[in-house]
Amino acid sequence: MKDIGGFDFDLQGVRLTALPSGALFWSAEALLVVSDLHLGRSERYARRGGALIPPYETVDTLARLDADLDRTGARTAICLGDSFDDLAASALPEADALWLARMKAGRRWIWIAGNHDPGPVDLGGEHLAELAIGPLTFRHIALPGATGEVSGHYHPKVRLAGQARPAFLTDHARVILPAYGTYTGGMAAETPELRALFAERALAVLTGQVARPVPF
Repeated sequence: MKDIGGFDFDLQGVRLTALPSGALFWSAEALLVVSDLHLGRSERYARRGGALIPPYETVDTLARLDADLDRTGARTAICLGDSFDDLAASALPEADALWLARMKAGRRWIWIAGNHDPGPVDLGGEHLAELAIGPLTFRHIALPGATGEVSGHYHPKVRLAGQARPAFLTDHARVILPAYGTYTGGMAAETPELRALFAERALAVLTGQVARPVPF
């Protein structure tokens, strides 16, 4: 397999790779995981009379996802919820919908329900509340006390050298992925809500040019 970069770590006996993009790769299963794409955010803001932001986030997010799928050769993709900013946003422009369809072709594609997109969407693939594969369970929001859990929802960020960067948070029991979408905010990793989910010697893996592990 080609070198995909990233930072390797173990979760419940499973070797995983945190990619610089914010995606998670399980090489043994050829499985790519992303969370919180929030496709259609600019459209939702405009539709609801919110702040007007440049309508390019869907293209940028899909381009990075396409590159990660190609780089890893993933045969399965799991989107861990909040893939769309709301249900109406799942009606993608035709060009984006065709692009997504091409990415899904020949792959198992799983949509995990999130709090922004809890209902069915008019797109192919499997639509599940959560999914267990071996010792790992994939869901949108972390459950206290869970083990072998892969989740998203919180958009964790870690401040380093004065800059807040999206980050994976992990310990022996779970990993929480950063938001993959281009227009997404974040929650500081040190907030009590996030800190309470992790053991003392947890690790943060910062995204960016490289996946950089730092103590959490």
